[in-house]
Amino acid sequence: MDMPRNLDLRTGKPAAKKRKASRVWWTVHQWVGLKLSLFIAFIMFTGTLAVVSHEIDWVLQPSLRVAPASAEGPVDWAGIAANAARHPGVAEVWSMEAPTASAFAVKVTVKNADGDLYYLHAHPATAAIQGEAPWAGAQRVLRNMHRHLNLPTKIGVPIVAFLGFLLLVSLVTSLVVYKKWWRGFTKPLRTRDARTWWGDFHRLAGVWSLWFVALIALTSVWYFVESLGLNAPPPPRVKIEAPAGQAAQGLEPAMAAAMKAYPGLKVRRVMLPGKESPVLQLHGDHEAILVRPRANTVWVDPASAEVLLTTDGRDMNLHQRIGEMADPLHFGDFGGYWTKVPWFAFGLLLTGLSLSGAAIYSLRISRERGTQARMAHAFAGMWRDLPRWRWASAALIFIGFALLPALVWQLS
Repeated sequence: MDMPRNLDLRTGKPAAKKRKASRVWWTVHQWVGLKLSLFIAFIMFTGTLAVVSHEIDWVLQPSLRVAPASAEGPVDWAGIAANAARHPGVAEVWSMEAPTASAFAVKVTVKNADGDLYYLHAHPATAAIQGEAPWAGAQRVLRNMHRHLNLPTKIGVPIVAFLGFLLLVSLVTSLVVYKKWWRGFTKPLRTRDARTWWGDFHRLAGVWSLWFVALIALTSVWYFVESLGLNAPPPPRVKIEAPAGQAAQGLEPAMAAAMKAYPGLKVRRVMLPGKESPVLQLHGDHEAILVRPRANTVWVDPASAEVLLTTDGRDMNLHQRIGEMADPLHFGDFGGYWTKVPWFAFGLLLTGLSLSGAAIYSLRISRERGTQARMAHAFAGMWRDLPRWRWASAALIFIGFALLPALVWQLS
């Protein structure tokens, strides 16, 4: 008995329907990855730079640097707070952040009489103030640009975080479109022409970064959910109505009491008593993994050195733990440079995925027009061949830069 011509010999299913379904998957993959490819690439690149934003500030700001050998030993938090309070022009000492690495100074957030925020850099061991730095450094600029395009967070965060859904769709469709994708980990890049090279690069980068795409997509979706008001409930807090007096004077007894009550705490941030809260707070790392420093906190009355509350990240419920995990997983700072370096590398790879997808499309259009597919056509076509959506991408990127002066000059 003859088999019908429209049946697939391997599956016995109608070949035409199979080709149609495959074409639908491919169309969805191309549409999702292409239309906003320039905007996606911009967000990916700023996020990649945000992973090493502290290091960028370290390069740009000499006062943030210390000799590692001179900074050994415990951080003199009380001495730094006292010196910062006496520094010319400082009206209030707000917080202190532990050094990012051994060659970093302590970053002290302070306010002047006009209420403007800026940083002081203090030596961790000697407590000497080494210099000042603007509030809008590389870390702040890249964070705000990547997170919400310098727009109000209620508007900007959903816009950026919605890209997580596009990444998820792109991820799922790629596994269907790229047949037997697991064989692609060792396939070399062919140099026959620009279209072939970009196609091979796109597939090779895609298979190696599957886990990273999934991670960034899921955490972005979580940020979108949080922006809708479904974020986890905050951890316990201490509320005291009476002011605590001078914010940064005589903190040694309170610091000692805090460390005695929480001996295993590795302090990452110190929130000093002030107008917003008269309580001294020490945030840090303890035994809970993949949580932000605020999950492990000790609250102390600076006047009496009485420990008012301690919180442990291990005591959080599932909803809270998911909320705490998002930032460490998204930016890869939970393991120091052991995780920041691969996050930076895969961030560049993810940026390349967005650009290479647009390049493949552009080169295909060039070939259909009868022109030779060259590398120059790829980059030119990323703009030329996206007539409608390119303006949406350009407008969103322009908004981020247009609102940057308001951040830099602290006018927002």
